[in-house]
Amino acid sequence: MRRCDESPPGQLLLAIRQFNEHEWFECHETLEDLWIGEEGEVRNFFQGILQVAIALHHWRNGNYGGAISLFNGGVTLLSRVSDACMWVDVAQLIADANRMREALEELGKERMGELDSVLIPRLRTVSGGK
Repeated sequence: MRRCDESPPGQLLLAIRQFNEHEWFECHETLEDLWIGEEGEVRNFFQGILQVAIALHHWRNGNYGGAISLFNGGVTLLSRVSDACMWVDVAQLIADANRMREALEELGKERMGELDSVLIPRLRTVSGGK
């Protein structure tokens, strides 16, 4: 089993690029292959990013309820993970996902398309996993 203090596998690097290029469904597919078979913190890490990616996919496709639900689920999973895991800044992702979810809740279903694009979370890395 993998640990958070390890270097990221190539599939995670691909998922980070996909996420940051707004290829959220593709990111989900890449991460699905990673989290299956994992346990504990690393499983929560992969699955949490996957759920945030799908929340963003739902938002882009106008599925308000799906976006809110998956932001909540992703943040819940990520809150069980170290602040940094496999060089990803988990704490920042949680903060960004919460900020976007809160903005969506303020806008509501009818105005969700008005969300400021600066609120879209990105996966950020931290030097050497620290």
